[in-house]
Amino acid sequence: MYRILELNPQLMPFSGDIDLRMHLYHHTKWRLLGDKMTLSDFANAHDYFGIHHVDDGWVYREWAPNAYQLYLTGEFNNWHWTEHPMKRLENGIWELKLPEKTLWDGCKVKTIVDVNMTRTEHIPLYAKRVVQDPKTIVWTAEVVDDKKVFEWTDQNFEPEDSLYIYEAHVGMSQEDGKVSTYREFADKTLPWIKECGYNTIQLMAIMEHPYYGSFGYQVSNFYAASSWFGKPEDLKYLINKAHKMGIRVLLDVVHSHAVKNTAEGINMFDGTTWQFFHDGEKGEHPAWKTKCFNYGKDEVIHFLLSNLKFWMTEYHFDGFRFDGVTSMLYYDHGLGVSFDNNNKYFSENTDVEAITYLQLANELIRQVNPKAITISEDMSGMPGMCLPIEDGGIGFDYRLAMGLPDMWIRTVKEKQDVEWDIGAMWGDMCLRRPGEGTVSYVESHDQALVGDKTMIFRLADAAMYTDMNRDCHNPVIDRAVALHKMIRLFTLAGGGEAYLNFMGNEFGHPEWIDFPREGNGWSFHYCRRQWSLYHNKDLKYRWLGDFDKDMIKQAKESRIFEQRMADLVLYKAPEKTIVFYRNGLLFAFNFSSSQSLTNVLVPVPKGADYTVALCSDDFRYGGDGRVAHMTYPVKKFNDQYYVELYIPTRTAIVLKETN
Repeated sequence: MYRILELNPQLMPFSGDIDLRMHLYHHTKWRLLGDKMTLSDFANAHDYFGIHHVDDGWVYREWAPNAYQLYLTGEFNNWHWTEHPMKRLENGIWELKLPEKTLWDGCKVKTIVDVNMTRTEHIPLYAKRVVQDPKTIVWTAEVVDDKKVFEWTDQNFEPEDSLYIYEAHVGMSQEDGKVSTYREFADKTLPWIKECGYNTIQLMAIMEHPYYGSFGYQVSNFYAASSWFGKPEDLKYLINKAHKMGIRVLLDVVHSHAVKNTAEGINMFDGTTWQFFHDGEKGEHPAWKTKCFNYGKDEVIHFLLSNLKFWMTEYHFDGFRFDGVTSMLYYDHGLGVSFDNNNKYFSENTDVEAITYLQLANELIRQVNPKAITISEDMSGMPGMCLPIEDGGIGFDYRLAMGLPDMWIRTVKEKQDVEWDIGAMWGDMCLRRPGEGTVSYVESHDQALVGDKTMIFRLADAAMYTDMNRDCHNPVIDRAVALHKMIRLFTLAGGGEAYLNFMGNEFGHPEWIDFPREGNGWSFHYCRRQWSLYHNKDLKYRWLGDFDKDMIKQAKESRIFEQRMADLVLYKAPEKTIVFYRNGLLFAFNFSSSQSLTNVLVPVPKGADYTVALCSDDFRYGGDGRVAHMTYPVKKFNDQYYVELYIPTRTAIVLKETN
């Protein structure tokens, strides 16, 4: 019996489905590898296909089984479409060999595909750099000379065990109204991330995408680092510098779908949709208007697995956050589905071939880098997502706790403070599958997009535009500042085994994200980060940013994630107060807007005194300084230890064991 059933005995009626999951995984591995290869041996399509500078010149290969003829055209032949035909080999593979001086680094090229005497232009499937002509808006591949070697200096990089993730978008990372670059991010933003204590960055929109405003989620070229932000060596510079600073770098990888575009993307490359995607409605994502991969096809598995290895070996990424996993898992993409019973995980709606692909992907990633991290964006809560494959799982390290932001939005948007149910909030913090890692967060980029609001903006609304000066005393802002600190600490300390923050939210970035588009006059006003708000000592953003830094510092120093679930030690529903213990720290929260609690006896697990390690009400965080930084002696009554606390309104206190 697989361990997934021991951890989740309620899944026993679905043991046959788990057996099928594992049978398909082993069968697919055998079909792809036989008994001699490893997945890492298999996932090398990028070394064979594409354009490569070899000892005797250049070689270009493509897989296009339905094509009648392929040609390479570009600057090297004055864009003559048919001057350089490719030779057809076995299994739909095409090859062209060229003399040494034919191509060069940066040479613009395209592939001409002839199907039924109709010729169309395409970007090579394995292009490593794709650029847009600013005048014609046409996208073209550029040759990347793979004999040019980047001098990596990260051989001794050792990432921290814990995961404090800073989700970031390179293009909007600076304050100027423009698309920012990899090097600007490396030189200006990485030091800030390090200062804030985050040890992992999760980079969005790195895989090439023709529409900047898609946030990188409509990928056209899977092997090309986005030229919106610079050249491949610039991305390598960023990652190398992050590693020097002890920061792990994860790629937000999009294997859930692909852009429909045929001229810019991989769709219809050989004249068919079924080269990579399902035919008909099955291959169309109804909400995203994109193409859906056929994960049961060996060549598709080869393309996607090789893509993962490519990003790890070529760019030294330390793992991946897999986007849109729910869409991959179910034929209806989970749209409008409430996953309220286990039948919905194991049904004819479940794409078991996608599950097999994700298992293979996780196994491959560990073969390439045993220390790599994988995170699943799955809102359905698929059982076993973050259990080892041998336990009947899918093999991810963590899942995103996607229910927590939704809970906070409902709480803040729909209820007055007096209606907040602290017990239900705590229940949501604890709602995670046994044995599976969870990344908790209050808000990611999703909650900051136009049409939504960041947490600070939900709390403060229009008053943020007028009353964020330190000498202004607006009760709306006072409430917003107090609750912003409490909500983030509550989520970090109680909601998972890792934590995530989106760029700028650590200091309460005031506005939404709106990419330049026709509807806003192609403005960058809302597509940037206003770091100056934090650095202006006269504004209250400094309070929020400083609290976030100290919150992360304290959690890291005490290694709170080593205790998987916090222990609830006190819950007072009418007073909206809750206290829990996690790995040597006592976290006390009073969410009441009116009632401070005095002489509160809080049970503690052992006979240790406590001192205040962090308090949201300190003056330096914009509070009233109502909590004394002193030693709280342990007391014993009837064989139970207690500490006696004063917990003011709208205050969070972190106390640390002294012995």
